[in-house]
Amino acid sequence: MSAALNDYTASYSALALPGQALPWLQQVRAEGYAQFASHGFPSPRAEEWRYTNVSALEKKAFSPLLGAAKTVDAEWLKAYQLADTYSLVLVDGHFSVDLSQLAGLPAGAQILSMAEALQTYPEQVAAYLGKAVSNNEHGFIAFNNAWFTDGVFVHIPAKCVLDKPIQCLHIVTQDGGLATTRNLLVLAEHAAAQWLETFVGADVGYLSAAVTEAFVGQNAELTAYKVQCESAKAYHFGGLYIQQARDARCTHHNFAFGGLLARSDIHTDLDQAAECELNGLYLGVKRQHHDNHTRINHLKPHGISRETYKGVLADRARGVFQGRVVVAEDAQKTDSQMNNRNLLLSADAEADTKPQLEIYADDVKCAHGVTVGQLEEKSVFYLQSRGVDEETARNMLTFAFANEMVDKVSLLALKTQLLQLLLNHFPQNSYVD
Repeated sequence: MSAALNDYTASYSALALPGQALPWLQQVRAEGYAQFASHGFPSPRAEEWRYTNVSALEKKAFSPLLGAAKTVDAEWLKAYQLADTYSLVLVDGHFSVDLSQLAGLPAGAQILSMAEALQTYPEQVAAYLGKAVSNNEHGFIAFNNAWFTDGVFVHIPAKCVLDKPIQCLHIVTQDGGLATTRNLLVLAEHAAAQWLETFVGADVGYLSAAVTEAFVGQNAELTAYKVQCESAKAYHFGGLYIQQARDARCTHHNFAFGGLLARSDIHTDLDQAAECELNGLYLGVKRQHHDNHTRINHLKPHGISRETYKGVLADRARGVFQGRVVVAEDAQKTDSQMNNRNLLLSADAEADTKPQLEIYADDVKCAHGVTVGQLEEKSVFYLQSRGVDEETARNMLTFAFANEMVDKVSLLALKTQLLQLLLNHFPQNSYVD
Protein backbone atom coordinates (compact mmCIF):
# COMPACT_ATOMS: atom_id res chain seq x y z
CA MET A 1 0.00 0.00 0.00
CA SER A 2 1.26 3.49 -0.87
CA ALA A 3 2.16 6.06 1.78
CA ALA A 4 -0.90 8.13 0.91
CA LEU A 5 -3.28 5.20 1.34
CA ASN A 6 -1.59 4.41 4.64
CA ASP A 7 -2.20 8.00 5.71
CA TYR A 8 -5.90 7.67 4.91
CA THR A 9 -6.36 4.45 6.85
CA ALA A 10 -4.08 5.40 9.76
CA SER A 11 -5.98 8.60 10.50
CA TYR A 12 -9.46 7.20 9.89
CA SER A 13 -10.30 6.19 13.46
CA ALA A 14 -9.74 9.75 14.68
CA LEU A 15 -12.31 11.28 12.31
CA ALA A 16 -15.60 12.54 13.73
CA LEU A 17 -18.05 11.59 10.99
CA PRO A 18 -21.86 11.99 11.02
CA GLY A 19 -24.02 9.06 12.06
CA GLN A 20 -21.34 7.29 14.07
CA ALA A 21 -23.90 6.18 16.68
CA LEU A 22 -26.03 4.33 14.09
CA PRO A 23 -25.17 0.61 13.95
CA TRP A 24 -26.29 0.19 10.34
CA LEU A 25 -24.15 3.14 9.22
CA GLN A 26 -21.22 1.85 11.23
CA GLN A 27 -21.47 -1.32 9.14
CA VAL A 28 -21.68 0.62 5.87
CA ARG A 29 -18.63 2.64 6.80
CA ALA A 30 -16.70 -0.40 8.07
CA GLU A 31 -17.33 -2.29 4.83
CA GLY A 32 -16.27 0.71 2.77
CA TYR A 33 -13.14 1.17 4.85
CA ALA A 34 -12.20 -2.51 4.56
CA GLN A 35 -12.74 -2.49 0.79
CA PHE A 36 -10.66 0.66 0.32
CA ALA A 37 -7.90 -0.51 2.68
CA SER A 38 -7.66 -3.71 0.66
CA HIS A 39 -7.85 -2.36 -2.89
CA GLY A 40 -7.30 1.40 -2.76
CA PHE A 41 -8.38 3.65 -5.62
CA PRO A 42 -9.26 2.05 -8.98
CA SER A 43 -6.43 0.79 -11.16
CA PRO A 44 -6.12 1.03 -14.97
CA ARG A 45 -5.93 -2.76 -14.87
CA ALA A 46 -9.69 -2.69 -14.29
CA GLU A 47 -11.43 -2.64 -17.67
CA GLU A 48 -13.71 0.28 -16.82
CA TRP A 49 -10.70 2.36 -15.72
CA ARG A 50 -8.25 1.40 -18.44
CA TYR A 51 -8.11 4.91 -19.91
CA THR A 52 -7.83 6.77 -16.59
CA ASN A 53 -4.88 6.46 -14.25
CA VAL A 54 -5.52 7.90 -10.78
CA SER A 55 -2.20 6.77 -9.31
CA ALA A 56 -1.37 10.43 -8.59
CA LEU A 57 -3.90 10.21 -5.76
CA GLU A 58 -1.75 7.54 -4.13
CA LYS A 59 1.25 9.86 -3.87
CA LYS A 60 -0.38 12.49 -1.68
CA ALA A 61 -3.12 12.11 0.90
CA PHE A 62 -5.75 14.83 0.85
CA SER A 63 -7.05 15.84 4.28
CA PRO A 64 -10.73 15.89 5.30
CA LEU A 65 -11.64 19.42 6.37
CA LEU A 66 -13.45 18.94 9.66
CA GLY A 67 -12.89 22.32 11.30
CA ALA A 68 -14.77 25.55 10.81
CA ALA A 69 -15.54 26.20 7.16
CA LYS A 70 -13.53 28.92 5.48
CA THR A 71 -15.48 32.06 4.67
CA VAL A 72 -16.76 32.21 1.10
CA ASP A 73 -16.93 35.55 -0.64
CA ALA A 74 -20.60 36.34 -1.31
CA GLU A 75 -19.89 38.14 -4.58
CA TRP A 76 -17.82 35.23 -5.86
CA LEU A 77 -20.62 32.85 -4.90
CA LYS A 78 -23.17 34.79 -6.97
CA ALA A 79 -21.42 33.71 -10.16
CA TYR A 80 -22.44 30.10 -9.48
CA GLN A 81 -25.51 30.22 -7.21
CA LEU A 82 -28.55 30.45 -9.46
CA ALA A 83 -31.46 32.68 -8.48
CA ASP A 84 -34.91 31.27 -7.78
CA THR A 85 -33.77 27.86 -6.55
CA TYR A 86 -33.81 25.87 -3.37
CA SER A 87 -30.09 26.25 -2.68
CA LEU A 88 -27.85 24.02 -0.58
CA VAL A 89 -24.20 25.01 -0.26
CA LEU A 90 -21.52 22.56 0.86
CA VAL A 91 -18.22 24.20 1.79
CA ASP A 92 -15.24 21.87 2.10
CA GLY A 93 -17.61 18.92 2.38
CA HIS A 94 -19.93 20.44 5.01
CA PHE A 95 -23.38 22.02 4.78
CA SER A 96 -23.45 25.79 5.26
CA VAL A 97 -26.66 27.07 6.83
CA ASP A 98 -25.71 30.72 6.26
CA LEU A 99 -25.15 30.32 2.51
CA SER A 100 -28.12 28.04 1.80
CA GLN A 101 -31.67 29.11 0.95
CA LEU A 102 -34.51 26.65 1.59
CA ALA A 103 -37.49 28.85 2.46
CA GLY A 104 -40.89 28.06 0.96
CA LEU A 105 -40.69 24.29 0.57
CA PRO A 106 -44.09 22.69 -0.17
CA ALA A 107 -45.72 20.62 2.57
CA GLY A 108 -44.17 17.20 2.99
CA ALA A 109 -41.03 17.92 0.98
CA GLN A 110 -37.75 17.39 2.81
CA ILE A 111 -34.48 19.03 1.75
CA LEU A 112 -31.75 19.06 4.39
CA SER A 113 -28.15 18.20 5.02
CA MET A 114 -27.17 14.54 5.27
CA ALA A 115 -25.76 15.10 8.76
CA GLU A 116 -29.12 16.45 9.93
CA ALA A 117 -31.05 13.71 8.14
CA LEU A 118 -29.00 11.04 9.93
CA GLN A 119 -30.08 12.60 13.21
CA THR A 120 -33.71 13.37 12.35
CA TYR A 121 -34.73 10.70 9.83
CA PRO A 122 -32.24 7.84 10.26
CA GLU A 123 -34.76 5.18 9.21
CA GLN A 124 -35.46 6.97 5.91
CA VAL A 125 -31.77 7.32 5.15
CA ALA A 126 -31.16 3.66 6.04
CA ALA A 127 -33.85 2.57 3.59
CA TYR A 128 -31.95 4.06 0.65
CA LEU A 129 -28.27 4.66 1.35
CA GLY A 130 -26.16 2.11 -0.49
CA LYS A 131 -29.15 0.57 -2.30
CA ALA A 132 -28.36 2.02 -5.76
CA VAL A 133 -24.59 1.44 -5.65
CA SER A 134 -22.32 -0.87 -3.65
CA ASN A 135 -18.70 -0.96 -2.47
CA ASN A 136 -17.97 -3.48 -5.19
CA GLU A 137 -18.50 -0.89 -7.94
CA HIS A 138 -14.98 0.52 -7.46
CA GLY A 139 -12.64 2.11 -4.93
CA PHE A 140 -14.15 5.60 -5.03
CA ILE A 141 -17.51 4.23 -3.87
CA ALA A 142 -15.92 2.37 -0.98
CA PHE A 143 -13.93 5.49 -0.13
CA ASN A 144 -17.06 7.63 -0.19
CA ASN A 145 -19.02 5.18 1.97
CA ALA A 146 -16.33 5.30 4.64
CA TRP A 147 -15.24 8.94 4.49
CA PHE A 148 -18.27 11.05 3.61
CA THR A 149 -18.54 14.04 5.93
CA ASP A 150 -21.91 15.44 4.86
CA GLY A 151 -24.18 15.81 1.87
CA VAL A 152 -27.83 16.32 1.04
CA PHE A 153 -31.01 14.35 1.67
CA VAL A 154 -34.03 15.10 -0.54
CA HIS A 155 -37.44 13.43 -0.28
CA ILE A 156 -40.28 14.61 -2.52
CA PRO A 157 -43.65 13.10 -1.55
CA ALA A 158 -46.15 11.52 -3.92
CA LYS A 159 -47.76 13.86 -6.48
CA CYS A 160 -45.59 16.79 -5.37
CA VAL A 161 -44.10 18.87 -8.18
CA LEU A 162 -41.42 21.26 -6.96
CA ASP A 163 -42.00 24.80 -8.17
CA LYS A 164 -38.29 25.55 -8.60
CA PRO A 165 -35.04 23.59 -8.99
CA ILE A 166 -32.81 22.33 -6.19
CA GLN A 167 -29.20 23.45 -6.54
CA CYS A 168 -26.48 21.69 -4.58
CA LEU A 169 -23.34 23.83 -4.79
CA HIS A 170 -20.08 22.11 -3.82
CA ILE A 171 -17.21 24.47 -2.95
CA VAL A 172 -13.66 23.54 -1.91
CA THR A 173 -11.54 26.36 -0.52
CA GLN A 174 -8.35 24.86 0.87
CA ASP A 175 -5.19 23.52 -0.73
CA GLY A 176 -4.75 19.80 -0.12
CA GLY A 177 -8.35 19.51 1.04
CA LEU A 178 -10.66 16.52 0.70
CA ALA A 179 -14.39 17.06 0.19
CA THR A 180 -16.26 13.76 0.34
CA THR A 181 -20.04 14.09 0.17
CA ARG A 182 -23.04 11.78 -0.15
CA ASN A 183 -26.48 12.69 -1.49
CA LEU A 184 -29.80 10.85 -1.54
CA LEU A 185 -32.67 11.87 -3.83
CA VAL A 186 -36.02 10.15 -3.38
CA LEU A 187 -39.00 10.99 -5.60
CA ALA A 188 -42.20 9.18 -4.67
CA GLU A 189 -44.91 8.20 -7.17
CA HIS A 190 -45.97 10.95 -9.60
CA ALA A 191 -43.50 13.44 -8.07
CA ALA A 192 -41.32 15.73 -10.16
CA ALA A 193 -38.17 17.71 -9.40
CA GLN A 194 -35.14 19.36 -10.98
CA TRP A 195 -31.75 18.72 -9.39
CA LEU A 196 -28.54 20.63 -10.18
CA GLU A 197 -25.08 19.90 -8.81
CA THR A 198 -22.40 22.55 -9.34
CA PHE A 199 -18.75 21.85 -8.45
CA VAL A 200 -16.34 24.78 -8.04
CA GLY A 201 -13.29 25.60 -5.97
CA ALA A 202 -10.40 27.92 -5.23
CA ASP A 203 -7.40 27.83 -7.56
CA VAL A 204 -5.60 25.18 -5.51
CA GLY A 205 -5.10 21.41 -5.59
CA TYR A 206 -7.71 19.26 -3.83
CA LEU A 207 -9.83 16.13 -4.20
CA SER A 208 -13.60 16.30 -4.58
CA ALA A 209 -15.45 12.97 -4.32
CA ALA A 210 -19.25 13.07 -4.46
CA VAL A 211 -21.75 10.24 -4.79
CA THR A 212 -25.48 10.70 -5.39
CA GLU A 213 -28.07 7.93 -5.29
CA ALA A 214 -31.45 8.73 -6.84
CA PHE A 215 -34.68 6.76 -6.59
CA VAL A 216 -37.37 7.81 -9.06
CA GLY A 217 -40.76 6.32 -8.19
CA GLN A 218 -43.49 5.08 -10.50
CA ASN A 219 -44.54 7.77 -12.99
CA ALA A 220 -42.17 10.24 -11.32
CA GLU A 221 -39.84 12.53 -13.26
CA LEU A 222 -36.34 13.71 -12.42
CA THR A 223 -34.42 16.26 -14.49
CA ALA A 224 -30.82 16.44 -13.29
CA TYR A 225 -27.85 18.62 -14.21
CA LYS A 226 -24.18 18.51 -13.32
CA VAL A 227 -21.77 21.39 -13.95
CA GLN A 228 -18.16 20.61 -13.09
CA CYS A 229 -16.00 23.75 -13.00
CA GLU A 230 -13.37 22.61 -10.52
CA SER A 231 -9.94 24.22 -10.17
CA ALA A 232 -7.45 23.42 -12.94
CA LYS A 233 -5.32 21.77 -10.22
CA ALA A 234 -8.11 19.66 -8.71
CA TYR A 235 -9.04 15.99 -8.91
CA HIS A 236 -12.73 15.17 -9.20
CA PHE A 237 -14.87 12.07 -8.95
CA GLY A 238 -18.64 12.37 -9.21
CA GLY A 239 -21.08 9.50 -9.46
CA LEU A 240 -24.85 9.50 -10.00
CA TYR A 241 -26.58 6.13 -9.57
CA ILE A 242 -30.28 6.01 -10.40
CA GLN A 243 -33.05 3.47 -9.93
CA GLN A 244 -36.12 4.14 -12.05
CA ALA A 245 -39.42 2.47 -11.22
CA ARG A 246 -42.07 1.58 -13.77
CA ASP A 247 -42.92 4.47 -16.16
CA ALA A 248 -40.38 6.73 -14.43
CA ARG A 249 -38.60 9.35 -16.51
CA CYS A 250 -35.11 10.74 -15.99
CA THR A 251 -33.07 13.25 -17.98
CA HIS A 252 -29.49 14.10 -17.11
CA HIS A 253 -27.25 16.85 -18.54
CA ASN A 254 -23.55 16.56 -17.70
CA PHE A 255 -21.12 19.45 -18.35
CA ALA A 256 -17.41 19.01 -17.57
CA PHE A 257 -15.19 22.06 -17.97
CA GLY A 258 -12.75 22.04 -15.03
CA GLY A 259 -10.35 19.88 -13.08
CA LEU A 260 -6.94 18.46 -13.85
CA LEU A 261 -8.33 14.93 -13.81
CA ALA A 262 -12.07 14.38 -13.62
CA ARG A 263 -14.21 11.26 -13.76
CA SER A 264 -18.00 11.19 -13.97
CA ASP A 265 -20.13 8.05 -13.60
CA ILE A 266 -23.80 8.10 -14.62
CA HIS A 267 -25.53 4.76 -14.14
CA THR A 268 -29.26 4.04 -14.26
CA ASP A 269 -31.48 0.96 -13.93
CA LEU A 270 -34.77 1.04 -15.86
CA ASP A 271 -37.90 -0.82 -14.84
CA GLN A 272 -40.77 -1.50 -17.25
CA ALA A 273 -41.56 1.33 -19.71
CA ALA A 274 -39.11 3.65 -17.95
CA GLU A 275 -37.35 6.30 -20.03
CA CYS A 276 -34.00 8.01 -19.68
CA GLU A 277 -32.01 10.58 -21.64
CA LEU A 278 -28.32 11.21 -20.95
CA ASN A 279 -26.60 14.24 -22.47
CA GLY A 280 -23.04 15.38 -21.92
CA LEU A 281 -20.40 17.88 -22.99
CA TYR A 282 -16.74 17.82 -21.97
CA LEU A 283 -14.22 20.52 -22.87
CA GLY A 284 -10.52 19.83 -22.38
CA VAL A 285 -7.54 22.16 -22.69
CA LYS A 286 -3.84 21.98 -21.78
CA ARG A 287 -3.37 18.60 -20.03
CA GLN A 288 -6.88 18.12 -18.69
CA HIS A 289 -8.27 14.60 -18.53
CA HIS A 290 -12.05 14.07 -18.67
CA ASP A 291 -13.48 10.57 -18.24
CA ASN A 292 -17.21 9.97 -18.71
CA HIS A 293 -18.56 6.55 -17.86
CA THR A 294 -22.24 5.80 -18.43
CA ARG A 295 -24.23 2.61 -17.97
CA ILE A 296 -27.89 2.10 -18.81
CA ASN A 297 -29.39 -1.15 -17.60
CA HIS A 298 -32.67 -2.05 -19.31
CA LEU A 299 -34.14 -4.57 -16.90
CA LYS A 300 -37.76 -4.81 -18.05
CA PRO A 301 -39.72 -4.50 -21.35
CA HIS A 302 -40.58 -1.31 -23.27
CA GLY A 303 -37.77 0.83 -21.89
CA ILE A 304 -36.49 3.79 -23.91
CA SER A 305 -33.05 5.39 -23.63
CA ARG A 306 -31.30 8.12 -25.58
CA GLU A 307 -27.70 9.19 -25.06
CA THR A 308 -25.64 11.94 -26.69
CA TYR A 309 -22.18 12.96 -25.49
CA LYS A 310 -19.84 15.44 -27.17
CA GLY A 311 -16.20 16.26 -26.49
CA VAL A 312 -14.03 19.20 -27.56
CA LEU A 313 -10.32 18.66 -26.88
CA ALA A 314 -7.44 21.08 -27.45
CA ASP A 315 -3.71 21.19 -26.69
CA ARG A 316 -2.72 17.90 -24.98
CA ALA A 317 -6.11 17.23 -23.38
CA ARG A 318 -7.58 13.76 -23.26
CA GLY A 319 -11.25 12.83 -23.30
CA VAL A 320 -12.72 9.44 -22.50
CA PHE A 321 -16.21 8.21 -23.17
CA GLN A 322 -17.27 4.71 -22.13
CA GLY A 323 -20.97 4.20 -22.74
CA ARG A 324 -22.52 0.85 -21.95
CA VAL A 325 -26.10 -0.24 -22.58
CA VAL A 326 -27.18 -3.60 -21.16
CA VAL A 327 -30.48 -5.11 -22.29
CA ALA A 328 -31.56 -7.95 -20.01
CA GLU A 329 -33.23 -11.09 -21.31
CA ASP A 330 -36.62 -9.94 -20.02
CA ALA A 331 -36.29 -6.45 -21.52
CA GLN A 332 -38.08 -7.06 -24.80
CA LYS A 333 -39.19 -4.08 -26.93
CA THR A 334 -36.28 -1.98 -25.67
CA ASP A 335 -35.46 1.09 -27.77
CA SER A 336 -31.97 2.48 -27.19
CA GLN A 337 -29.70 4.90 -29.09
CA MET A 338 -26.22 6.12 -28.17
CA ASN A 339 -24.05 8.71 -29.90
CA ASN A 340 -20.59 10.06 -29.03
CA ARG A 341 -18.90 12.75 -31.14
CA ASN A 342 -15.46 14.23 -30.51
CA LEU A 343 -13.79 17.29 -31.99
CA LEU A 344 -9.99 17.48 -31.79
CA LEU A 345 -8.53 20.97 -32.05
CA SER A 346 -4.85 19.95 -31.99
CA ALA A 347 -2.68 17.09 -33.18
CA ASP A 348 -1.77 16.25 -29.57
CA ALA A 349 -5.32 16.00 -28.23
CA GLU A 350 -6.70 12.50 -27.71
CA ALA A 351 -10.17 10.99 -27.59
CA ASP A 352 -10.78 7.43 -26.40
CA THR A 353 -14.30 6.21 -26.99
CA LYS A 354 -15.76 2.82 -26.23
CA PRO A 355 -19.51 2.36 -26.84
CA GLN A 356 -20.85 -1.02 -25.76
CA LEU A 357 -24.13 -2.79 -26.41
CA GLU A 358 -24.85 -5.98 -24.45
CA ILE A 359 -28.12 -7.39 -25.70
CA TYR A 360 -29.66 -10.53 -24.22
CA ALA A 361 -33.17 -10.03 -25.62
CA ASP A 362 -34.18 -10.73 -29.22
CA ASP A 363 -36.90 -8.13 -29.89
CA VAL A 364 -35.12 -4.80 -29.45
CA LYS A 365 -34.06 -1.73 -31.40
CA CYS A 366 -30.57 -0.59 -30.37
CA ALA A 367 -27.91 1.45 -32.14
CA HIS A 368 -24.76 3.44 -31.42
CA GLY A 369 -22.48 5.78 -33.33
CA VAL A 370 -19.06 7.34 -32.74
CA THR A 371 -17.05 10.03 -34.53
CA VAL A 372 -13.62 11.53 -33.83
CA GLY A 373 -12.40 14.28 -36.14
CA GLN A 374 -11.30 17.84 -36.74
CA LEU A 375 -13.03 20.91 -38.11
CA GLU A 376 -13.86 20.74 -41.78
CA GLU A 377 -11.52 23.05 -43.64
CA LYS A 378 -14.17 23.84 -46.24
CA SER A 379 -16.41 25.22 -43.50
CA VAL A 380 -13.55 27.36 -42.19
CA PHE A 381 -12.85 28.57 -45.73
CA TYR A 382 -16.53 29.40 -46.26
CA LEU A 383 -16.58 31.70 -43.23
CA GLN A 384 -13.28 33.29 -44.26
CA SER A 385 -14.76 33.99 -47.68
CA ARG A 386 -17.47 35.97 -45.85
CA GLY A 387 -14.92 38.21 -44.15
CA VAL A 388 -14.37 36.27 -40.91
CA ASP A 389 -10.74 35.83 -39.83
CA GLU A 390 -9.50 32.25 -39.45
CA GLU A 391 -9.31 32.17 -35.64
CA THR A 392 -12.81 33.52 -35.23
CA ALA A 393 -14.10 31.13 -37.90
CA ARG A 394 -12.69 28.15 -36.03
CA ASN A 395 -14.10 29.44 -32.74
CA MET A 396 -17.53 29.91 -34.30
CA LEU A 397 -17.60 26.36 -35.69
CA THR A 398 -16.36 24.89 -32.42
CA PHE A 399 -18.90 26.90 -30.45
CA ALA A 400 -21.72 25.66 -32.72
CA PHE A 401 -20.59 22.05 -32.23
CA ALA A 402 -20.62 22.38 -28.42
CA ASN A 403 -23.66 24.62 -28.13
CA GLU A 404 -25.94 21.85 -29.38
CA MET A 405 -25.66 20.31 -25.91
CA VAL A 406 -26.39 23.61 -24.15
CA ASP A 407 -29.49 24.04 -26.29
CA LYS A 408 -30.90 20.86 -24.74
CA VAL A 409 -31.04 22.57 -21.32
CA SER A 410 -34.50 23.89 -20.46
CA LEU A 411 -33.51 25.70 -17.23
CA LEU A 412 -33.02 29.24 -18.51
CA ALA A 413 -30.73 30.57 -15.76
CA LEU A 414 -28.43 27.58 -16.14
CA LYS A 415 -28.52 27.82 -19.92
CA THR A 416 -27.36 31.44 -19.71
CA GLN A 417 -24.53 30.47 -17.36
CA LEU A 418 -23.40 27.62 -19.63
CA LEU A 419 -23.53 29.86 -22.68
CA GLN A 420 -21.16 32.29 -20.99
CA LEU A 421 -18.78 29.45 -20.08
CA LEU A 422 -18.74 28.39 -23.72
CA LEU A 423 -18.08 31.92 -24.92
CA ASN A 424 -15.16 32.11 -22.49
CA HIS A 425 -13.71 29.02 -24.16
CA PHE A 426 -14.48 30.03 -27.74
CA PRO A 427 -14.64 33.86 -28.08
CA GLN A 428 -16.35 34.94 -31.27
CA ASN A 429 -15.76 38.69 -31.18
CA SER A 430 -18.68 40.57 -32.72
CA TYR A 431 -20.11 37.67 -34.66
CA VAL A 432 -22.25 36.43 -31.73
CA ASP A 433 -24.46 38.69 -29.65
